[in-house]
Amino acid sequence: MSPTRHAPHSNPSAMPEPIPRADENRSNGSCTRPRTGHLVTVLLYDGVQLLDVAGPVDAFAAANEHGGSYVVTTASLTGEAVHTCSGVLLGADCAVADLPQDIGTLIVPGAPDWRPAILDRSLRQSLTELALGARRTAAVCAGAFPLAATGLLNGRKAATHWELAQSLAHRFPKIRVDADSIFVRDGNFYTSAGVTSGIDLALALIEEDLGADTAREVARHLVVFLARPGGQSQFSVRSRARHPRTPTVRRLLDRVTENPAGDHTLESLARRAGISPRHLTRLFRAETGTSPARFVEQVRLEAACNLLVSGTDSLDTVARHAGFGSPETMRRVFQRELGVTPGAYRDRFSTTSASPHHNHPTNSTA
Repeated sequence: MSPTRHAPHSNPSAMPEPIPRADENRSNGSCTRPRTGHLVTVLLYDGVQLLDVAGPVDAFAAANEHGGSYVVTTASLTGEAVHTCSGVLLGADCAVADLPQDIGTLIVPGAPDWRPAILDRSLRQSLTELALGARRTAAVCAGAFPLAATGLLNGRKAATHWELAQSLAHRFPKIRVDADSIFVRDGNFYTSAGVTSGIDLALALIEEDLGADTAREVARHLVVFLARPGGQSQFSVRSRARHPRTPTVRRLLDRVTENPAGDHTLESLARRAGISPRHLTRLFRAETGTSPARFVEQVRLEAACNLLVSGTDSLDTVARHAGFGSPETMRRVFQRELGVTPGAYRDRFSTTSASPHHNHPTNSTA
């Protein structure tokens, strides 16, 4: 039995009206799980990739800790548990036929062996009707294959795992396959690249709903990139450093982190510690795994990144507040560490929509 078909919604990025969940909420520790809100449904089927399910689910759950009201539900065709490709048994909250009618976001995870999914008539029919009724539909990795089998991606641009892009293009020639993007939006259909990119996609959806600041907080909570820069780090330099045993070193780490623009030359740090520069260098490396100069530079780089993506100050001001002294010094560090200039970093990573891996809606008839 398949769900009743509904007409597509005209505004895929709008938050739906409060929706009652299909079943009672279950205890889930400290996670906030509201009874009503934006219904996120993950369609389960045998052979699915576990991380394609767990990544987006955890991202939406984390967003609830920052003002979101996502109600996350998993559904299989029969309501029975499914076996993931790793052999793990994954339970379903309900059968597809028992889902509420007004789904806000439909998530279609992928299966490494995508062939059984596209040949399953019941899965195709249920997915078609669910996608037509959902405000937006997002396929993760090889989830593009069963979604493509419905015909709903015909004439649209879509992404998938780079190893599967040729197969997707060959099997479904009416789709414009993008083998390079992390994720693609075309109308109210979203598709993403391999496995962990499902988290990138979920963050983009969260940003649409709740704004860039919330999406960034969720990314930090999950210790992932808000938008992948190929070397960008959005989690704390201070937290990555080894926890030093010596109180003197701990105080220096805290002092540098609290005031990146301060005087943190080796000689200045040594004076504060009351030891020689040579002794501080040896102690600092033994306790933290890095040198004082390297730690100071990384803290300043992180400070500059935060200033660039969260404000509109000039590069001169950002360089001064981050402790680099001059825009030229800051530019050299950015180029060496991140491979981009500070200006390009701001343009690309201030929100997920600015990422070169994010495609804005395209006209499928163009």
